[in-house]
Amino acid sequence: MVTLQEAKNYLRVDHPEDDRLISDLLMTAKKLCMDVGRMSEEKFERNEDTTRTAMLFTVSYLYESRNTADFHKLTLSLRSILFAQREGII
Repeated sequence: MVTLQEAKNYLRVDHPEDDRLISDLLMTAKKLCMDVGRMSEEKFERNEDTTRTAMLFTVSYLYESRNTADFHKLTLSLRSILFAQREGII
């Protein structure tokens, strides 16, 4: 859904040294968004606009706070972003 290049542009990273890290963070972000949003793969893809936003937010948070990440805070933020999908409103 979110490519490595899109994530790098969002993060404003223009060097290849962190490509592996960012790729791993993208996989983590997808799994975390699916878990917090209580979404299947199909529902995740169907709600692309919201899930892309949530993924980019997650990758950015994890990349910028990689040494001091507060996963409780991140989970609460994702719940807010994904609320409609999580509660079956959309």
